[in-house]
Parts: sequence; C-alpha cells; structure tokens
Amino acid sequence: MDGLYLASGILAALCLIAILLLIVAQMVARWTGEIFPGAANYAGYAMAAASFFAFANALNRGSHIRVSLVLNALPDRYRRFMEIWCFGIATIVMWYFTYYAYWFTFWSWKFNEVSQAQDATPLWIPQSVMVIGGGILAIALTDHLIHVIFKGDHRITRDLVDQSHAE
Repeated sequence: MDGLYLASGILAALCLIAILLLIVAQMVARWTGEIFPGAANYAGYAMAAASFFAFANALNRGSHIRVSLVLNALPDRYRRFMEIWCFGIATIVMWYFTYYAYWFTFWSWKFNEVSQAQDATPLWIPQSVMVIGGGILAIALTDHLIHVIFKGDHRITRDLVDQSHAE
C-alpha cells in the first residue's frame, strides 16, 4: 500500500509542476498579446488535484495535524483505544465523503455539467480527482486502522527533516 501512497504523492507533485507551467504559459501569452482562456481555471483544478492526491502520502509521513499531544499523555492501554477511535472516526468520515463525492461526480457526468468559465470543462473531470484522492486517503486510513487494531500501533512515520525546519 505504501507504493500507492507514494505514487499519489508523486502525482500531487506533478500537479504542482503543472500549475507552474500553466502560470508561466499564461504570462508568456500576456507578453505576446495572446489569450490563454481558462488558464486560471486549469491551475485551480490542478491545485485541487494536488491537494487530494497529497492527502494519503502526507498521512503516511506524519504531516497531518494529529492529536499526538493528548495521545502521548495517555497510558499505553488508553492510547491504543483512542488511536482506534480516532482512526475509526476518520475512516468512516472519509469513506462517507468518497461515497457522496462519487455520486456527485456521477451526476455531473450524467447531466453533462460544464464549468461556467471560458474553458467550459466538463466538471466530472476535476471532480473525479476528488473521488480518487479521497478514495486513496480512505484506503490509507483503513490501512492504519487495521494496523492499530491488530498490531497495536499505526504505521505513520515521522519525517524528522521536515519537522526540524519548523523548530
């Protein structure tokens, strides 16, 4: 599963590069007197895609805000129960979100909804990224929940290099 989370993080990074290229292309178009219709919208879609694709990888690397301050103060027996409770609630919420995001996307496709901007992009395309990224995060949360239940601890690793920049 770690490969899936890493691939999702790589896709998020590629979306950030796409944002950069879209902005540069829009700047060049302005300098040359051309028009790049929908560039801002495409950059917005890429930003949403980058966010949703990055969720599972960020969870695995310990980049999400967690209630570790409270969990670390608890004895091991209670900490395990609270970890199960936290991952359980998060897993249920994420599967719920993914389920309804899927139906939201399905109806956008079924009614052929398009964006109201110049680009007139079919909305199911950027919305499907929300479903895929949400699904991957739901899988990651389920993976960690099962690991906490059977092994007693989650598999979230701390990236000490990233943490040292904030201190």
